[in-house]
Amino acid sequence: MDHFFVVTNPRKDTELKTAHLIRDYLVGQGKHCIVDIGMKSPDKEGYTYIEQVEKDIDCIIVLGGDGTLLQAVTNLAEKNIPFLGINLGTLGFLAEVNKSGIEDALDKLIHGDYDIEKRMMLSGKSYGKQGVKDTARALNDIVITRKGSLQIIDFNIYVNGEFLHCYHADGVIVSTPTGSTGYSLSAGGPIVEPKADLIVLTPICPHSMQNRSIILSAKDMITVEIENGRDGEMQEVEAIFDGCHKVPLCTGEKIEVQKSEKTTGIVKLSQMSFLEVLHRKMSD
Repeated sequence: MDHFFVVTNPRKDTELKTAHLIRDYLVGQGKHCIVDIGMKSPDKEGYTYIEQVEKDIDCIIVLGGDGTLLQAVTNLAEKNIPFLGINLGTLGFLAEVNKSGIEDALDKLIHGDYDIEKRMMLSGKSYGKQGVKDTARALNDIVITRKGSLQIIDFNIYVNGEFLHCYHADGVIVSTPTGSTGYSLSAGGPIVEPKADLIVLTPICPHSMQNRSIILSAKDMITVEIENGRDGEMQEVEAIFDGCHKVPLCTGEKIEVQKSEKTTGIVKLSQMSFLEVLHRKMSD
């Protein structure tokens, strides 16, 4: 790799010191490196102007944590450039390189000592009364959850057009294997090896005994249809893509979720396996 683009979380990388350190090291090795200057909103992790990412960029280096990396993927997935996550906080599942290992990681990138894992993504298409409202992708998950006041959501789940179940819950998570260690795990979902090819459906705090996750084929189409609430009142929810992109939905509207044709490339430096990361997390 010769051309790099660095995205950083300004709350964790004060004055962009780590980003500039990476740039200086790479330039000193004869490489080309751009540090993202689009982060004019410090409250937005990984906020990036896509126009800055030149066509010849070989790798996007993301400093922060898994949340910063997900935001960068949301902004830059169209570029089809692999991502390397460098964690400036606690150990992450996506951003697994620690700050102390930055120089070693950069040397591996320069000398080609890495693999690129192609991670499955989800595509969500929402429909309103006038037709398609929005289309977006997610690397981790698409969460359909209540909007505003605390209330139970009534929604129907269909798989490939066949009715599965009517849930009464706080929401539902449609997750990739990569996202299985995120919100889905907190909601009681299973841990899935990230290179698997499947979809995890997990209800959030269901008000019934039906609280199990459902593992579906990556070929399946999942439809979440928003029902009327108690006494027929209008329900308002949000479909949230990787915690970033939000789409409002209400009674009578729906979202279709399926495997995306796009994938996200995650650079793996073979310094820590998924099982080792999982072991450390479970030992905390």
